[in-house]
Amino acid sequence: MSLAPRAVLVHRTTEYEELVARHGTHGQAAFFLASRGRDIAEVSERHRRARRALAEVTSAIPLAWRRTRVERSDLDRFLFAPEDVVVVVGQDGLVANVAKYLDGQPVVGIDADPGRNPGVLVRHRAEQAPVLLASVGSTGADELTMVEAVADDTQRLVALNEIYLGTAGHQTARYRLGLEDDGGAVEAQASSGVLVGTGTGATGWLRSLWQERGARLTLPAPTEDRLLWFVREAWPSPATGTSLVAGELTAAAALTLTVESDRLIAFGDGIETDALELTWGQTIRVGTCARRLRLVG
Repeated sequence: MSLAPRAVLVHRTTEYEELVARHGTHGQAAFFLASRGRDIAEVSERHRRARRALAEVTSAIPLAWRRTRVERSDLDRFLFAPEDVVVVVGQDGLVANVAKYLDGQPVVGIDADPGRNPGVLVRHRAEQAPVLLASVGSTGADELTMVEAVADDTQRLVALNEIYLGTAGHQTARYRLGLEDDGGAVEAQASSGVLVGTGTGATGWLRSLWQERGARLTLPAPTEDRLLWFVREAWPSPATGTSLVAGELTAAAALTLTVESDRLIAFGDGIETDALELTWGQTIRVGTCARRLRLVG
């Protein structure tokens, strides 16, 4: 007998909750914000909207389903099951935060504060939740491309938007960059890091680099099996070059980076606290991931 679906509601602590936790009471938090020219009313109203959205989505879960909640900071300790339906209530970035922990489970993105979020990944309003959850098995889903980095010691990192490789402080990183699909071209480089991004990430960090380079390359679509990569601020010297600074990776291609300094890191979707650590001589390979994020349209 198959299990009923489990609705996993993913949310994050609001700014108001963080302020009250830090300062002890609503009044002390209000005083702190007022001393910096801000009004707590705006923050508390956003908190109320987020909590209303979460309550509305919770009430929309079919009675026969199981249910649970997980806060963003607990995602790395939460065990997702194959029959889960993941409902993200919050901002676009929260969908990216949860994507790396999933393996084919459908994701419904609910915008907790319409008008403040672009709505690229949290595409729906809380009032649409009853219809969305009732039809999640038959509703079409976009298969969003993800990016993957695998080190030679089996460390692995998956991200929805982009993966950054460089130093923890974004200072000068030294490495050898290679392209597997370009006749084995390799170049020693010194730069402030390398960014490899997807079509979903093309609305954020990746896009800023793309615009800076004059948009010579075409940005990929979120469901396209193609990545773009950029070297940030490559430095020319007698020992380092700048000929390999941007390009695209098809599904079969990969970028390789061999470390030539004491410590480099790789992290995904801006979460630097969950990084792979690499040291002298290690090689890491970056390309498209076989897994996809199934985002309910």
